[in-house]
Amino acid sequence: MVAANPNGTYVGAVPEPLLAIPVLEIELNADGNVRRVLVQRQPSQAPETVQLAIDAVHRGGPYGDVSHLPRPWKFSEVFLFRDDRRFKPRALDQ
Repeated sequence: MVAANPNGTYVGAVPEPLLAIPVLEIELNADGNVRRVLVQRQPSQAPETVQLAIDAVHRGGPYGDVSHLPRPWKFSEVFLFRDDRRFKPRALDQ
């Protein structure tokens, strides 16, 4: 997802405070294509970041064959948006 969105992402330290933290549930088809994206948390500040995150998920696909994994093929991702509206997936901030 980060590689597919080079102009919309950042690496390195997460600033405080963050602009917005949308959370999405991403469901995949067996071939790794995005089947559905559900909003689990919509921030009250900068609500447009939700659509930025959804678009980034779609640009990042397909995510590889998941048919060998147990169903359901879905996961949640937290998007850490800075003031410049670039995001870092929470999964990369471990």
